Amino acid sequence: MTRLFRSVGAALLLALLLAGPAAAVQPDEVLPDAAQEARARALSVELRCMVCQNQSIDDSNAPLARDLRLLVRERIAAGDSDREVMDYLVSRYGEFVLLRPTWHGANVILWLAPFAVLLVGGIGLFVAYRRRAAPSEAVVPLSPEEEARLRAALGEAAPDVTKL
Repeated sequence: MTRLFRSVGAALLLALLLAGPAAAVQPDEVLPDAAQEARARALSVELRCMVCQNQSIDDSNAPLARDLRLLVRERIAAGDSDREVMDYLVSRYGEFVLLRPTWHGANVILWLAPFAVLLVGGIGLFVAYRRRAAPSEAVVPLSPEEEARLRAALGEAAPDVTKL
């Protein structure tokens, strides 16, 4: 029994170790200068793979991600600052290339839309609850004349008041 637990534990540990992010950077992509390579890796983590869409180009094995990694390294080797590299990629691919889009223009609407929907839905639920919980109008009994006319219209005999 303990042998089974050990083997299951070892398999779980191996699965957890393998579940970490897979760096897709190939050895031929690495810059010779360690400082430039560190900058390239930091920028690659911030850029979206256009094929995978929810992975950074640093983690993606897609050919386009490789091209973007090489482009980042070329710009860094050419002497561009981090901001210049990011601006170049945004001008070429749009803000979609950023894993964390900026907070301006139409992006503000995209960032705030979920909260606005929640707020409007909450207000709608509150109003619906208040309407349901509000006391309904009191029922006013019919006057004796109205009751007599109703019974006449329905063809019923008037109740005998003496028996009540």
